[in-house]
Amino acid sequence: MHYSLRRSGHMEMAIFALAMLAFALFYFAGPAFAGADTTFDTALTKFTDFLEGSGGKIITVLSLAGGIVALASGRFSMGQIAIPVGVGVGAGTGIPIVTSTVTATI
Repeated sequence: MHYSLRRSGHMEMAIFALAMLAFALFYFAGPAFAGADTTFDTALTKFTDFLEGSGGKIITVLSLAGGIVALASGRFSMGQIAIPVGVGVGAGTGIPIVTSTVTATI
């Protein structure tokens, strides 16, 4: 019986320590401003330019080539046509839509 009481004292001390740590984290936390950070702007710009330019064209051509190879293998499926078309549309128009949505949200 004495052991369980002593052990519960350790549990209470641990809970108190965690509560104090949580309070300190909330008390000393600085404000966060959405959209004020420009850390990844360079990478985002390069990636967006790549996908909207030659990268998007390369991805679309590779997807189309994969669909043509699958068609040549003899098993026809509508997905072999629809997937390359979807990839091309996504690469051409999807990036500006996602970028404008993220910018509007921030």
